[in-house]
Amino acid sequence: MRADFLRELLVAPAGPLARLEVVPESASTNAELAAAVVRDPAAWPAPALLVAEHQPGGRGRLGRSWTTPPRTALLGSLLLRPDVPREALSWLPLLAGLATARALRATAGVEAVVKWPNDVLVPDPGAGEPAPLRKVAGILAEVLPDGGVVVGVGLNVAQRRDELPVPTATSLALAGAATTDREVVLVALHEAFGEVLARWQDAGGDAHAAGLDADCAEVSATLGTRVRVERVAGGDVVGLATGLAPDGGLEVRLDDGTTTVHHSGDVHHLRPHV
Repeated sequence: MRADFLRELLVAPAGPLARLEVVPESASTNAELAAAVVRDPAAWPAPALLVAEHQPGGRGRLGRSWTTPPRTALLGSLLLRPDVPREALSWLPLLAGLATARALRATAGVEAVVKWPNDVLVPDPGAGEPAPLRKVAGILAEVLPDGGVVVGVGLNVAQRRDELPVPTATSLALAGAATTDREVVLVALHEAFGEVLARWQDAGGDAHAAGLDADCAEVSATLGTRVRVERVAGGDVVGLATGLAPDGGLEVRLDDGTTTVHHSGDVHHLRPHV
């Protein structure tokens, strides 16, 4: 990717970023950016973006790892210092998912949706009929010791099916996207994320006041679906995903009529979105 070209579009005054760097390879853009900020905070004014052409040891939620062939994925981490209450930071994965879905709909022409809390799915016509939803992107948000936040996005762009890590994944190419130009998608993603973040911060981190909870619900593949939540502490919860809590947690109505709220764990869709 062309770093100078991307800076012209995305770094202030033209765009929402304060700094943008593209590196040939990174074991983990989240870890590398976090370490760079610790070493020299002044060199990384927020919002700052680190993009890698290749990431042989990416990290996902719950400590999972994954790899991608060089130049087939969009791999980047964004440093943020949002002026919102700390408890509002739990919305960041959902807001990043919203921005990613919007960018993919606008540029790639795919009907991207978000699986709570941080997976972006698209229909994969080559995986069955009707086209099942498959994961095209994952998001990982991590709070730094100084209160900053690093939000990483890994988006499968040009991988063949045999290059994907799991059968439930796909890429923009496999989904029949209108474009697999990583620069085009990157610019659209961060323009969309910048707009979402501005609305969120203007509302003091109140996603409901900003109307962002409704926007997240609109692109959700999880709400309205019967789900099984595998809790980190152990034990499964099964019920209907009915809404988003004020802090972005997933509200699940159990078969006995009670509602539980979940902030972590794996969510499995038990039937198609209705």
